[in-house]
Amino acid sequence: MNTTMFLAAQAAGGGSMQFLIMMVAIFAIMWFFMIRPQQKKQKEIRNFQNSLKEGSSVVTGGGIYGTVKRIDLTTNKVELEIAKGVVITVDKGYVFADISASAAAVQKK
Repeated sequence: MNTTMFLAAQAAGGGSMQFLIMMVAIFAIMWFFMIRPQQKKQKEIRNFQNSLKEGSSVVTGGGIYGTVKRIDLTTNKVELEIAKGVVITVDKGYVFADISASAAAVQKK
């Protein structure tokens, strides 16, 4: 009886090592296919936001298209002209894409 319990305990111990290896493999796969590409995309957006210039045509996170009129680096706000004479102020973190760059990419295809 004791021998059977001892053998069962050994078998369970070996299984836990395989389980640990499997969990590490799953985490590595998730890292390379999900987390890492998302971090790259966030880095690209951050670089774009830091390189904003007046006169750029952009789109905000809410889907509002406009032209950058003024950038206030102290408060991280951007003034966008969305129509003639209509200027709105948005947080710099909500400006996500350059329209002219995306339009050029579409024309290449």
